[in-house]
Amino acid sequence: MTSLFSQIAPTQDIAAYIADASRKAWEVKDVPASTPKRTIAKVGVIGAGTMGGGIAMNFANVGTPVRIVETKAEALQRGLGVIRTNYERSAQRGRFPMEEVDVRMGLLSGDLSLDGLADCDLIIEAVFEDMDVKKQVFTALDRIAKPGAILATNTSALDVNEIAASTKRPQDVIGLHFFSPANVMKLVEIVRGAKTADDVIATSMSLSKTIEKIAVLVGVCPGFVGNRMLYKRGQAAQALLKQGAMPWEIDAAFNTFGFKMGPYQMSDLAGLDIGWKPGATTANPLRDMICERTSRRGQKSGAGYYDYDENRVGRPSPEVEAIVREFAAASGEKQRSVTPDEIVEECIFPMINEGAKILEENMAQRASDIDVVWLNGYGWPQDKGGPMFLGDRIGLDRVLAKIETMDPELYSASPLLKHLVRDGKTFAQL
Repeated sequence: MTSLFSQIAPTQDIAAYIADASRKAWEVKDVPASTPKRTIAKVGVIGAGTMGGGIAMNFANVGTPVRIVETKAEALQRGLGVIRTNYERSAQRGRFPMEEVDVRMGLLSGDLSLDGLADCDLIIEAVFEDMDVKKQVFTALDRIAKPGAILATNTSALDVNEIAASTKRPQDVIGLHFFSPANVMKLVEIVRGAKTADDVIATSMSLSKTIEKIAVLVGVCPGFVGNRMLYKRGQAAQALLKQGAMPWEIDAAFNTFGFKMGPYQMSDLAGLDIGWKPGATTANPLRDMICERTSRRGQKSGAGYYDYDENRVGRPSPEVEAIVREFAAASGEKQRSVTPDEIVEECIFPMINEGAKILEENMAQRASDIDVVWLNGYGWPQDKGGPMFLGDRIGLDRVLAKIETMDPELYSASPLLKHLVRDGKTFAQL
């Protein structure tokens, strides 16, 4: 049986759309292209972990000196060692001469004090995702950084305005949300705060292009664009589990749709213990149950939602199936069987609806920007054009009809979506 999502548009139409969307994403509607840019001759990065190290590499790759700050010498040396290993691996694969490794490493220096960032033109914080910690860092940077330095946070979801308010220069504060691993992933969500200066935005957009990233300007809201929509997808997937679907059934539907990894395959890769604390109840109670009862932590432990062999090839787990069935029974939800198309609809249509809310709130400049985020940051299949493009092509009336059958407390229909359906218009016509 052919999927309803198998052919939504000719390949050449989708390729042309993606190319146009990618070009438009660089244009900031209310910041003229002629806006002067700040000079970025030296960059500071706070944190030498996976994220901080990856961010630092982006700048060293284009010849920009980077000062990396850590709290402990061991962490700093470990981080620099990982960077060197990454460079050596790239050189061995023929991406650049082996001599280039020392050239790039020579652009990196370390420090154990934030005072070492006093002469940096751009400082990017990549510390633990905790508001109090980040505010402490920015309070210190406000004292240390030179006038005119751009102060950036790599937060993936926290309020950039609250972070900026911990300084006396909120006009210099911006979010630069790199995706992990930052030296590989192309997307950067540039998060404009309420008081971020135009030249800070212009400089950040220009600098993203210099380091060969794809930048999309977004606004301050929980999760910004990508993670905000991802959260809705996660809610929908969890609702399906409560109704009797298995993680591998959901993943298989996503794989057929075109994602290389479904939600639970991705969770196993990242680690089930990310965001979990013993005894705590989170927004992911099934994951909590698995972690509390078992040693399953994902691929790294050989077992997560799936069981893994020595080559990390996953197969459905009878142990997890039993836990899921118990979880579903305890939910009180009516049990049902679902088709792959129903899984895709019930997980992706809430994303499209959330995208409409993002547009209503002016958290994204245009619908195609949302698609650029998902195409470059979340593995959205290229032949589906992006969630907003998909919505237009399959019919916003169909999206709205499905949303109106789902839990209204979780998926209230977007007024913009209703408006577009009523007027027979599309996101592309906004």
